[in-house]
This record gives sequence, C-alpha cells and structure tokens, in this order.
Amino acid sequence: MSLSNITTEKVKDRADIEEVVNDYVPLKKKGQNLWACCPFHNEKSPSFSVSPAKQIYKCFGCGASGDAIQFVMEVEGIGFNEAIKQLAHKYGIEVEEDHTATPEEVQAYNERESLYIVQAFARDLFHKNLLETDEGKSIGLSYFKERGFNQATIEKFDLGYAMDSWDTLHKSATKAGHSEDILLKGGLILQKEGDPSRKYDRFRGRVVFTIHNLAGKPIAFGARILTNDKKQPKYINSPETAVYHKSDVLYGMYQAKQAIRSKDNCYLVEGYTDVVSMHLSGIENVVASSGTSLTENQIKLIKRFTDNVTVLYDGDAAGIKASLRGIDMLLEGGLNVKAVVFPDGDDPDSYSRKVGSEAFQTYLSEHARDFIEFKIQLYEEEAKHDPIKRADTVRQVVQSVSKIPDPITRAVYVKESAKLLQMEEEIVLAELNKILLKGQKEAYAKPKDKFSPGPPPPDADTPFEAFLPEEKPKLSAKDVLAGQEREMLRLLVTYGFEKISEDLHVCEYLIQETGDLEFQTPLYQKILIEYKRALRKGVLPNADYFIKLDDSEVKSEVINMISNRHEMSDNWQLKHLIYTNRESDDLSKTTFNEIHRLKRRVLEKMVDETIQKIRVAEENGNIDEVSDFQMVLMALNESLKEINKQLGTVKSR
Repeated sequence: MSLSNITTEKVKDRADIEEVVNDYVPLKKKGQNLWACCPFHNEKSPSFSVSPAKQIYKCFGCGASGDAIQFVMEVEGIGFNEAIKQLAHKYGIEVEEDHTATPEEVQAYNERESLYIVQAFARDLFHKNLLETDEGKSIGLSYFKERGFNQATIEKFDLGYAMDSWDTLHKSATKAGHSEDILLKGGLILQKEGDPSRKYDRFRGRVVFTIHNLAGKPIAFGARILTNDKKQPKYINSPETAVYHKSDVLYGMYQAKQAIRSKDNCYLVEGYTDVVSMHLSGIENVVASSGTSLTENQIKLIKRFTDNVTVLYDGDAAGIKASLRGIDMLLEGGLNVKAVVFPDGDDPDSYSRKVGSEAFQTYLSEHARDFIEFKIQLYEEEAKHDPIKRADTVRQVVQSVSKIPDPITRAVYVKESAKLLQMEEEIVLAELNKILLKGQKEAYAKPKDKFSPGPPPPDADTPFEAFLPEEKPKLSAKDVLAGQEREMLRLLVTYGFEKISEDLHVCEYLIQETGDLEFQTPLYQKILIEYKRALRKGVLPNADYFIKLDDSEVKSEVINMISNRHEMSDNWQLKHLIYTNRESDDLSKTTFNEIHRLKRRVLEKMVDETIQKIRVAEENGNIDEVSDFQMVLMALNESLKEINKQLGTVKSR
C-alpha cells in the first residue's frame, strides 16, 4: 500500500538537501555549493557536492546523484516509501496512506504493518524482561555482563530475555490487543499439534537477539539457551514471515551500514555474539550470517555498501574448509575478499574478550590475507610432501579465481596465484581456461528460449585472451547524436525561460527549430515529451520540476546535466580582471549553434545509414538502388556542408 500524494508532496516541499545530508556527513561551503567526502565510496579528497539552490547532490567520483529523498534511500539502503516516512518523521509531517489500493493490497499491507507492530511489542517485552525482572536480571543480564556487554550495547542491539514460562509473551500480547493470528504469523507463538486451542511461546528461558531490517525495524529474533540441556537446540530463530526472509537479511547490518560505507570494508562473522563483541572492540563494520550459508541476496546486500569483504574464521581448519563455498560465492558476486583466521579454539567473540580491543584490532589488521594466500596457507601444510594433494590445492585456488566475474581482475590473480604456488603461469592459466570453458559449455547445454539460442559453445582451444574485454570501439554516429540530444535538453532545462529576443524564449526557439526532428534516444525522448507536456499545462519545466518527478532515471539524468564540478567565481574574475565567455552571455548564439549541431548529428547518422544501404545494395547487385542511394547521399552531404558553413567548421564525409 503506497503513501498518499499529499504526504509525498509535503515531504518534497519541506525536505532541505543541506539539512538532510548534514545528518550524515559534515558539509563545508566552497563557492556556491557545499562539499564533503562522499558517503557512498571511500575517498580522501571531497568530490561530493551539494547545491542548496538546486536542492540536489552529485558525487563527481562515483557518479551518485539525486535529491534529498534519493539521498536517504541510498545512504540508508531503503525504498522510496520508507525514505518518505523517515523524512516525514524528521520534519513532523503526518503520514497519510493512499486509499485507492485494491482490497487484497490493503489486506497484505495491513498484515505487514501488524507484523511490524507485534515484533516491536515483543522486542520491548524481551528488553523489559531483561532489565526489570528478577529472572531476567539474574539469568539473562548476568550472561550479557559476563561477556562484557555494557548497557549502551544492550540498548544498541535491543538485547532481551524470554521468560522461562509457556505463555508470558502470549498473555502480554493478547492483553495489549494483538491477535493470536498475527502472533502465529509472526512466529512468536506456536500452536500445539492436535490441539488448536492450546498455544504457547516460541522463545522461553533464553536470551534474545533482535534482528532488524535496514530501516531499523525489528523483524525477527534469535534466542540462545543458557543451560546445558542437550535435548534443546543452542539457538532458536524466528521462522520466515511476510516481513522476514532470512536469505535477504544479515544480522547487524542496520547498526553497521554507515561504518561499512565509511571504512569501505565489511567484516563477515558467523554469530550474533561475534557482531556485538566486535562493536565493543570499536569495530562497527561487521555483520553475521547467523549460522546459515551465505545467499546471493545477502551478498548483494553487502555490495550495496562496499566492494570489500573480510571473512573472519574460527581457528578450526576442518570447519573452515567446510565453509569455503562462501568465499567463492562472494567472489562470484563481484566482491574483493580477504580472510582472517583466529588461533585454534577461538572465535571473534572469545578472542576479543581475551586480548582486549586494541590488540584485537591490531590482529585483524595484521592477519588479513588475500583469499588466494589464505587458501594456499590452509592447504599447504598437509600438501607439502604429497604431490596429489598439492595438485588439488592448485585446483582449489584456480576454482576460486574462476569465480571472479571481471576478466582483468582474473588475469591479475592468475599471475599472483602462479607466484604464490611457485608454478608456471601457463599451467595455472591452462587450468583456469579449462574451468571457464567447462562452465560456458554447461551454460550452453542448459535449455534456452528457442528464439534466443545464444552463442555457440567455445572450442577447447579458445585462448585466455578471449575472456578479456574487447577494446572499446569508437563512438558511432548514433552515440554522438545521443550526446547532442542531451546537450539540447540541458539548454532547455537550464535556460528554457530565458529570453533571446524581446518576444522569444529559448524553449520556444529550440522547440520550433527542431520540431521536425524526433529524438532517437528513448530516455531523452521521454524527457523532451515531458518538457512539452509541462509547457502545454502552463508549468515551468525547469530542473526542479524534473527532480521532483517520481522517475529516478529522469531525475538522475537531469541532475547530471545541470551539475558542474568547477564553477568560475565572479569574485575571482573581478580580482584578477580576467573574464571568460559563458554560454549564458549570448544565449542567442548558444542556441543557434546548438540547433545546428543537433541537425548536423542527425544528418551524420543519416549519412552513415545511407552508406550502409549502398553497401548492401552493391552486395545484392541492385544497381538502381545503388544509384538512388548515392543521390540521397549527395543531398545529405550538401546539407551537411551548409550546416558546417553556418557553424564555421570544415568537415567532410
């Protein structure tokens, strides 16, 4: 169920880009804009620009751009509706829902909202149990204190305790007005098999770890038993619900996302206590897979905040080998992977408590190994005097290298692998080729759409160079034309309502003179159509108009059009008495030239297409068509010659 347009418009009108961005990064004024180091990628020199006048941001390093809403979506990793709600809360705007949804959509929305509410109720109850009940304090709080968890950490992670009774949560929740149906769907209570009337709490006599979504809402729980009862599992976790899909969630990501961005690295551990302990050691860029195998969606979640992952392993060689598939998946997901192994018998939680924060941080820094070096060290001891096992080590390493999607990076790792394995590079390369070719053949063998058979399978002798990216071709006439279409739109958006004569605006002149031309680039055609539609409604379609549209593609493109990294200061010109011509100084000349450049690009594209038609006609032996197309080509070249003359350029085709 979506938010009402009234709420969205109120947020758009009230949200100030400077205020919003300043909540995350400190801005410094330089010229007309504000600058900071980009929150979306690691950098030392500020390339992140905020324009209060235009209400936009633009990073000239990574290309990120948008308005206040887009910024919150990106920095928090949340959707449009969540960003609107967050900004509405910031500015004290009442959130209203859209009442045009279907009954099914309303029901699904209401169920999700009810699940969020009941999970928040459970979090608060567990937290209260921990801090305010005798049982909670003597059992749960004592456990956390023994591990060094302080009050601030307990609050930060919403830690709690589930009372050792059958129905504490059930009774409290129903008394507070929560339905049994929602409690069941939220996985907080269970129904006795064979007796639907009997229901009981899922979590009992355990310390509780709250699992949050990216926006910080509690969506699930993990609960650890504190007794040595062998009949009970050590951990019980919430089941999948409409708001919790474990394959999409990493424990601690809500608390870690800002630190992951700023450090440009994510530590990946196994359990809840590992995450909390590392925060106590001053390391906040850490998440946990919570004992489950890594999934593709979890890897994509990490990649939203960084390209670098350091996997932390307990000091157990057998356990490490069993979990190595995770490294290959991370590599396959396009991440750069390092690994740290703790001394035998230790994990991040126990080791950090044993050596203290400073020594723990030093250990992580000094023992982080590239995945190749890590794998070789893992296998080399047992393979030292065994040629068969040594050969298997080579295959294991190359198998990981083959998972890297970028061909250039793969080529670099081939050299590094050969060096560390003390082998000829050609041998490592041959093994890699064999794995890659096998993968391609298997992919080709899978059933495909009969209309999209795909490329033929590679030959066994395909050289490694075939997997390297092809050299970028020169821009085609179509690409050049797209650039010119973009330039015309930039002038329309920037200067559309400036006058070039007493009774003629830039937008009127540009649109009149190019009315017979149809833009070839879909995105630019969409922007132009929207521009003309706004004009017909009597609306001024300036940059602000497009930035407020609910079209991220259009919004991003318009921001890129109007963003300049370097601006000439008027004060600088006055001080040094050096003046430069700007396009705005003579808009009549600027627009005249722009119209002719656009027409020239259109003609150049038509020339290219006509030449291609002549070639096809010649190959088919169609002399009449060749003659007709040659006449067309002559006319096009004459038109080009005239336009080049108008622009003061000499250009032959």
